[in-house]
Amino acid sequence: MRLGVLTAGGDCPGLNAAIRAVVRRASVTYGDDIIGFRHGWQGLVENDTLPLDVVTCRGTLPRGGTILATSRLNPFKSATGPERMSATIESEHIDALIVIGGEGSLHIAREVSDLGMPVIGIPKTIDNDVNATDSTIGFDTAVQIAVDAIDRLYTTSESHNRVIVCEVMGRQAGWIAVYAGLAGGAAVILAPEEPFDIEQTCAHLVHRRATGRIGSVIVIAEGAKPCAGTIVLPPPEMDHFDRERFGGISAVVAREIEARTGFESRVTILGHLQRGGTPTAFDRLLATRFGVASVDAAHDGDFGSMVALHGQEIERVTLAAAIDELKHVPRDLIDRVAVIFTE
Repeated sequence: MRLGVLTAGGDCPGLNAAIRAVVRRASVTYGDDIIGFRHGWQGLVENDTLPLDVVTCRGTLPRGGTILATSRLNPFKSATGPERMSATIESEHIDALIVIGGEGSLHIAREVSDLGMPVIGIPKTIDNDVNATDSTIGFDTAVQIAVDAIDRLYTTSESHNRVIVCEVMGRQAGWIAVYAGLAGGAAVILAPEEPFDIEQTCAHLVHRRATGRIGSVIVIAEGAKPCAGTIVLPPPEMDHFDRERFGGISAVVAREIEARTGFESRVTILGHLQRGGTPTAFDRLLATRFGVASVDAAHDGDFGSMVALHGQEIERVTLAAAIDELKHVPRDLIDRVAVIFTE
C-alpha cells in the first residue's frame, strides 16, 4: 500500500511519536510506502508532501511539535478544496490517509471520508474532548505541565499570601483543569461544564483565609463562564472553525476576586506551554500504539474509522461516533471528587 499521513489543527506533544509509529509499522511490517502531507489539510489541497521512512523519523520520539508541521486550514471553506484533495489522493496513488487530529480536524476527516476517500483517524488534543476514546495524544503531558506549574505557584502564593488564578486550556471541556487541579491541590477548580458563581468562589477564599490557609491557587479552564448576569464579558472572537476563541477569563476572575475580597490576586496563563515540548512516557506509548493500530486498520480496509483507547485496549470506532458530541468531564468526578479536595 501507499499511505499518506498528516497532522492537522493545534500541535501537541506526541505527534512525532505517532508519525514514527505509522512509518515503522507500515514500512517494517507491511513494506508500504509512506508520504507525509505538510501543514495539515493544506498539504493535501496543495499536494505539498514529504517522503517518510525509518531513517527520516529517527530521533523524533521525544520531540514536541510535528515534523510535518500543521495548520488550521479547513479545506471545505474553499469551493475547490474537496476537488483538489481528491486530485491529490489520485495523483499520489494514496491507498489510505491517516489523519492525526483533534475534534475539529476529525470532523473534516469524516467529511473527507463521506466523499469516498480512504481515511483513518488518530485522536490527538490536549483538551481530551474527542468522544469514544478514554484519552487522546497530548492530554497526559498537558496535565503534567499544569501540575508542575500549580506546585510552583503555590510556593509563591503562600509566601505572599496571594490568590493566584492559573488559566489552562479547555474550550468546552475541563479535563485539564479538573485533573491538574485535583493533582495539584487547587483551592478552586472552574471548568466549562458548569457556570461558576463568583460570589461563592470569593466566599470560599475568605473561609480559607479565616481558617489559616495562606495562599490559594485557582485553576480555571479558558472556556469557563460565570453564571448569567454576574460578570460582564466582552463579545467573543471566532476561529477558523466558527468556534469561539477563548483566553483571558483568568484576568477577569482575578480582578473580581481582588475587588470583592481585598485579597491581592495575580494571574498566570499557561497557554502554549501546555502544547509544547517533550511528551510524557504515557503519551509516547499511547501515540505509538495508535500509530500501529491505524496502519493495521488501513490494511483491513476499515476506512471511516478512528483508533481509540478503551481501558487498556486499542480498539476502533467510527469517525461518526468520535465526533457526534464532545466528551465532557463526568458529573460524578466534579460533584463527588473535586468538591471534596478543593478546600
